[in-house]
Amino acid sequence: MKKIIIILSLILLAGCKSTTIKTTRATEPEKKGLNKLALSAIDNVQKARAYELGKRILMTCNTSKFKPFSTDEATQSIINNITLEKLSKTCNRYRQYYGDFKDIELTEIYKDYDDATTIFRYKALYTKEVANKELRVYMNEENKVSGIKSMDWETTFERKK
Repeated sequence: MKKIIIILSLILLAGCKSTTIKTTRATEPEKKGLNKLALSAIDNVQKARAYELGKRILMTCNTSKFKPFSTDEATQSIINNITLEKLSKTCNRYRQYYGDFKDIELTEIYKDYDDATTIFRYKALYTKEVANKELRVYMNEENKVSGIKSMDWETTFERKK
């Protein structure tokens, strides 16, 4: 009888340990693909940098002045592609439909482990209430802007590049 109790206790103990291991692994974020991060998971300096660089783009619509990105702030392809002329063309359309740009609000952060980028998802606020726009700022591992995308606001995140 004692042997049966001891064997059942060992089986029960082994079953509890494997459950604990499975539970711990399930709560760890997967380190591949695209994963949503908590807003507090990213350093405040990196969040502030993404905010300032994203806001600088949209403020061009109000001021018609754009300070080009430096090589410390953005990748060379972004520096080459974002010009005052291109921004002015987009801004004219945005001001007509959405009014003046007010600010951006950080709503979500995603980490793309495949290309080592952090995606900051902002809701863009305009003076006209019909404006539901989103700004995505892609930051690479060097904390430089590697992509910027403006699109209509969707409540769920879809990967669009």
